Amino acid sequence: MKLQCDVEVIHRMLPTYGLKNRGRGTRAVLSIGKHLDRTTQRNNIYLMICTQKDRTGSKYKLKENIEQFFTWFVDEGKATVRLKEPAVDVCLSKADANSLKNFLSAARLAHRGSDSDALPLSTLTPVRARDVERPKKKLSILSKKDYPLTSNFPYSLEQLQVSYCKLSRVDMRMLSLKGLRCLDLSNNHIKKLPETIGDLGCLAELVLHNNHLETFSAALCLSSLQRTLKLLDLSRNRLHALPDQFCQLRELVSLKLDNNLLEQMPTRIGQLSKLRFLSASHNKLPFLPADFRQLSLENLDLFGNPFAQPNSLDHTMRLTFPLSLQEMASRAVLDLRIPFGPHLIPAHLCKELELAKTCDCGRTVVDAFIQMVFLDICLQRGVR
Repeated sequence: MKLQCDVEVIHRMLPTYGLKNRGRGTRAVLSIGKHLDRTTQRNNIYLMICTQKDRTGSKYKLKENIEQFFTWFVDEGKATVRLKEPAVDVCLSKADANSLKNFLSAARLAHRGSDSDALPLSTLTPVRARDVERPKKKLSILSKKDYPLTSNFPYSLEQLQVSYCKLSRVDMRMLSLKGLRCLDLSNNHIKKLPETIGDLGCLAELVLHNNHLETFSAALCLSSLQRTLKLLDLSRNRLHALPDQFCQLRELVSLKLDNNLLEQMPTRIGQLSKLRFLSASHNKLPFLPADFRQLSLENLDLFGNPFAQPNSLDHTMRLTFPLSLQEMASRAVLDLRIPFGPHLIPAHLCKELELAKTCDCGRTVVDAFIQMVFLDICLQRGVR
């Protein structure tokens, strides 16, 4: 059994001699396995720690030799194993949490004296140099000839850039990188995004500049990206519209929509309360939704849009008198902030509530309203 992580071996007796431990971990491979004890001529179970400088490894006997386990932060990939002889603390960090738990369970069994023949352990051997290298966090591929065809991307990647590779779709191997925080697929030929991008639970930046995208899926807007995505670059694509659910991406801080074919912005764009940087230049926007006034922008670029001349008489009327019971109930649910979900009401009603609009007077409306178009709303804030 092996575990890759950062390891610091602290000698507890050093302070008594006026010496200090180094105080910094190093990348290592820990192995629990069988090793022939020359004194007893029997296979005993040992813990072996191999580093880049010492690939043959240091071995520590485990049977009845563990004084204590410290596992308060095991879910964060951290733990400490205190040995009796020699008097050292083996401090582990930056480990995969599940692998660490399995490794500690095996160490407990070895400490309790479980029969070495009964445990599925191999004989300890030195590790290869590549096994003790630090995991790769960043990778940039800027040409098609450098793109990997037969090998996987390093599982530890947090930032991945794949540009100028003429990709027509998102490689499914990228979607297995669960620690990915930044994905840059700019300057390719991607036409459609798979919904499984929403399964990247740590993704904070998604750059899709200069591709062939025609749609942005509503399913992506309702995925885990709602909680993680802060930067989205969809500039230089072929988008005609964004789904109403787009406004569920409420962690967005920066949004780039330049050089598309957008004819309108999402009706409830004001829900993007954290949005500070918005650029949508060179589109086909004739007007902005009234909800636009709710944004707190630091930088706004709408240059090159064919905005129509102001005419406050232009309106869309969707009113029925008296208001339907469904409309009144929907408004009450939203005004009183009553929790709702598909486990309480039909799914189509949930969708209508999520896409509700806000009147200029501040009241919530769902399906009965008069929509007026004013083009001076962007002049009410100090933005350009």
